[in-house]
Amino acid sequence: MLNSNRPCGWAGTISSFLKIEKPKDEWLVSLKKHHKRCMGESAKSSQISAWRDTYKIISNTLEELKKTKPGSANWSIIFEYELPRERGRRPDVLILAEYSILVLEFKGYNYPLQAHLDQVKAYSRDLKNYHAGSHDAEIMSILVLASSHSKEVENIEGTFVVSPNSLIKAINNLITEEHDLSINLEEWLAADYSPLPSLVTAARTIFQNEPLPQIRRARSAGIPETIEELVRIVELAHDRKEMHIALVTGVPGSGKTLVGLQFVYANHFNDEGSSRRAVFLSGNGPLVKVLQHALRSSVFVQDIHGFLKQYGGNQNRVPEEHIWVYDEAQRAWDADRVKKSPRGKSISEPEDFLLIAERLGDWAFMVGLIGEGQEISWGEEAGLAQWNQAIKSVDLSWIVHCPTHVADLFTAASQVYSNDSLNLTTSLRTHLAEDVQLWVSQLLEEEIQLAEGTAAEIFNQGFDMYITRDLEVAKAYVQCRYQGELDKRYGLLASSKAKNLSKYGIANGYIFTRNLRVGPWYNDPPYSDRSCCQLRNVATEFECQGLELDLPIIGWGDDLRWSNNLWQSSPQGRSKARDYHQLVINSYRVLLTRGRDGFVIFVPPTAQMDETYSVLTEAGLSILCDRCLV
Repeated sequence: MLNSNRPCGWAGTISSFLKIEKPKDEWLVSLKKHHKRCMGESAKSSQISAWRDTYKIISNTLEELKKTKPGSANWSIIFEYELPRERGRRPDVLILAEYSILVLEFKGYNYPLQAHLDQVKAYSRDLKNYHAGSHDAEIMSILVLASSHSKEVENIEGTFVVSPNSLIKAINNLITEEHDLSINLEEWLAADYSPLPSLVTAARTIFQNEPLPQIRRARSAGIPETIEELVRIVELAHDRKEMHIALVTGVPGSGKTLVGLQFVYANHFNDEGSSRRAVFLSGNGPLVKVLQHALRSSVFVQDIHGFLKQYGGNQNRVPEEHIWVYDEAQRAWDADRVKKSPRGKSISEPEDFLLIAERLGDWAFMVGLIGEGQEISWGEEAGLAQWNQAIKSVDLSWIVHCPTHVADLFTAASQVYSNDSLNLTTSLRTHLAEDVQLWVSQLLEEEIQLAEGTAAEIFNQGFDMYITRDLEVAKAYVQCRYQGELDKRYGLLASSKAKNLSKYGIANGYIFTRNLRVGPWYNDPPYSDRSCCQLRNVATEFECQGLELDLPIIGWGDDLRWSNNLWQSSPQGRSKARDYHQLVINSYRVLLTRGRDGFVIFVPPTAQMDETYSVLTEAGLSILCDRCLV
């Protein structure tokens, strides 16, 4: 049925679809128009040919289905449904059958590629998690190999792989009962689809004054309660003319930065002029550059070191903002690191911060966003404890609000209020795979058997974790999986300390990464020469901390190798770190927690790395095979 307002190429009952006499007129024209609306360009001849093949296969199958299941004539069929807010993601065919949804993806192959299996599984996963009309339905994934002549239905990792000949068999086996009522097509098409936005997409949405999607997962993770608590505290600080600090802790990907950006925006514009303006500050230079590039503004998001250079130390300048959100506040530099920086002062950044706030003269509110276990540089290792030392060193009284598990650190505060709504314990980044953080911890803490069990649970939740010793296999996989999906991002990540990756095409040395333009690397479309999706330039732990990709390729280097049943780091060299091994561990913790859909680990094919490869497979990673190569 042709309707330009629908988020699909064509939708209607199976009966109405089978009555189409000239598919090239109504059906094909509708698909072409929808493609142009979605993609901004006319469909290529290869796409049109694929649609014709799909029409032939699906119409023959549905004619047969009517004979075995007469009630199927009233089922609904949807072609090229566009997942809202996700440009380019369109399952080929959806069948609303009784209380089930069949997700069909057609590929012109006679064998399945891992990328194709994961693509159709991801469609099913996202409909289940984010589409209001699909939450209660049973959703089943079917990969149709259009060039296959098999008569069998193969279940591979929960996806049913069929040929045009066996598609009817799969549908009959999957839908075993018939009911008078089924999913209503119009209600389903009108149902809200609220995917989890990337950090950059969320930032754009917030600062364009548009509502964020009502993410069920964000609500269940407690983000609205966290923001409400921060709003309550800022009103308290303002009304009572007091100095307050709130610390928001959380696991990687739990939405700390999203909380900070929403809070800054909510407090930047108000009726009191500049007296309650807010700014988002970060010592993470790449994050600042990516957000400034995305927002095309440096007003809301600023570099912390530049802020302290302008207002800190002996400067008499006072910032306009009374509300400061400090991202990754545990990474603030200690006094030794500051002294050796161009600023050359002998006080820590936390103390410098509090002294600036005290010069405001009436009130201030600082929000510290704390990513625990992510101190990755020399001078960051003092962590939260140095904030307590800073409070002890300054003149005014500071009131601290924090989660229970860090409250004991703040012995110098005039008052400490514990509130666990300031602790975000659920990862948003990895959809339903809450266990990813646990798996990473188990792996890096050498609990390999526990990690293996956790990995199996993660896989069942729709998060893909692969390993390969052939970088070209990894590249082919991500390019195939996300082909035509303009909003998806994948790229090369590696530890800055690894020395053995450049010869395999992962140029992670300082001479290569120092000039990385991280704004375009993250934000440019996949076809841009500067995009991460070109798989040329590499981001290290310093460029990717606080940011995310849909599916990174992680080069595992010789700086962290498995030997004698332990993780062993490379020699410290000239590093001034107090615990160099812990910094290496933290670097890999960052790298392993950047993915939204999963990750692929590349381990160089050398004898030196054999034990490392073996232990990663023992920890539950799936081997990505060469059948992914096209």
